Amino acid sequence: MAFPRENMTYRERHCPAENEKLHCLIPAPKGYVTPFPWPKSRDYVPYANAPYKSLTVEKAVQNWIQFQGDVFKFPGGGTMFPNGASAYLDELASIIPLADGTIRTALDTGCGVASFGAYLMDRNILTMSFAPRDSHEAQVQFALERGVPAVIGVLGTIKLPYPSRSFDMAHCSRCLIPWESNGGMYMMEVDRVLRPGGYWVLSGPPINWSRYYQTWKRSKQDAEEDQQRIEKIAEMLCWDKIHEKEDIAIWQKKANSHSCHQMDGHASKTCKVENADDVWYKKMESCIIPPGEAAQLKKFPERLFAIPPRILEGHDPGVTEEDYEEDNKLWKKHVDTYKRVNKLIGSSRYRNIMDMNAGLGSFAARLDSPRSWVMNVVPTISERNTLGIIYERGLIGIYHDWCEAFSTYPRTYDLIHGYGIFSLYQNKCGVEDILLEMDRILRPEGAVILRDSVDVLNKVRSTVAGMRWKSKLLDHEDGPHVPEKILISVKEYWVGSEEENS
Repeated sequence: MAFPRENMTYRERHCPAENEKLHCLIPAPKGYVTPFPWPKSRDYVPYANAPYKSLTVEKAVQNWIQFQGDVFKFPGGGTMFPNGASAYLDELASIIPLADGTIRTALDTGCGVASFGAYLMDRNILTMSFAPRDSHEAQVQFALERGVPAVIGVLGTIKLPYPSRSFDMAHCSRCLIPWESNGGMYMMEVDRVLRPGGYWVLSGPPINWSRYYQTWKRSKQDAEEDQQRIEKIAEMLCWDKIHEKEDIAIWQKKANSHSCHQMDGHASKTCKVENADDVWYKKMESCIIPPGEAAQLKKFPERLFAIPPRILEGHDPGVTEEDYEEDNKLWKKHVDTYKRVNKLIGSSRYRNIMDMNAGLGSFAARLDSPRSWVMNVVPTISERNTLGIIYERGLIGIYHDWCEAFSTYPRTYDLIHGYGIFSLYQNKCGVEDILLEMDRILRPEGAVILRDSVDVLNKVRSTVAGMRWKSKLLDHEDGPHVPEKILISVKEYWVGSEEENS
């Protein structure tokens, strides 16, 4: 409530000052259990893990979520999915190539409980879903309990924490974002993160206004004008409308928009930015990033190990083709080691995985499996901004500063991996700060794998001994004389009780 309500400012990230930080462990709720393995988790979540019933009442008629005994059931419904998410996706698939690996990464704005992303998993499409913490309590927590990638976020005044030209598709299903407002600023931000040739799907208001304007309590003229404004902004962005039927409209961003952007009035709207990927806490602007060529991406899964266009075209001068190939080889060796040490890696036990310092995304690429997904984090203080490369591989991720809290609820990740993260943040913030945040987002009995220098890991090990983590320090694969070591930890199961208030 300390922040203005205009443009959703009060629902954006606002971190506490140093003296307000809570240096404590957060207990799991009483009765907490390990989530069901995927794919059962898509449809059922234990009530004890996220004991919030308000959505079952508020969205009862829309089939989002139902309460049954000691579980929540997610029937795959949604406000705009009267026949379920699967039928909705079949309709989109008649227009958008969802089946052949062309579409691999999607962005779902205002995702609700993320049924859109949950059902796209069947089609081998990874969706980055986000919604704010609002009156629909714990939407994003439900999404992550189901085993679907999601973060707390909102289109307000700050740019989205993703690189430009990342997503093959963006989606809004009655997401209540005022697309026509602020000079089209929100559509311009979607344009920034949408790959040339990518698709934007809008279902719900103001589409099909002539049928619904009275239900929406809008005048016919207002509802029609809203859609016309969206059409005009899309035209300015050089998006072609390729479909509109009943409640769904689909636009496609031109694969090459140079000639379109040179038309009258377009040039004045071009952003004066040197780096369209420099977005952390940067204000959104009503302008269009300069048009780029459509990078020739292979279809997924070939895309996972093909050399990303950003490397081929020299957009990241610090990474050569040889570096990329070497990185893939190195992480194959590392991941094989992890699987030997922890037999559960690669099984359905670890569904939601985080890589705290993802580099080129090779850890996630080596783990790629329908049983799990990886949130690849590129720290904002990294020397190299590699998140665009990660998206070109067909993986998903986000920018983050580990001196702050990550935009998620407690207990939302099963396995956390961190390579060199404590060395990177030396002199930036305390080891304890980062470890407490890791503990907050890690599930009870979840695992942590840290790879760093022996001095750093000894310091970490002494801290986690007081955090109810069981740890073991292992030598590097190449033997005991290598100063880099591996620390494997498991968070013990413990829950809060009514008597414990501190």
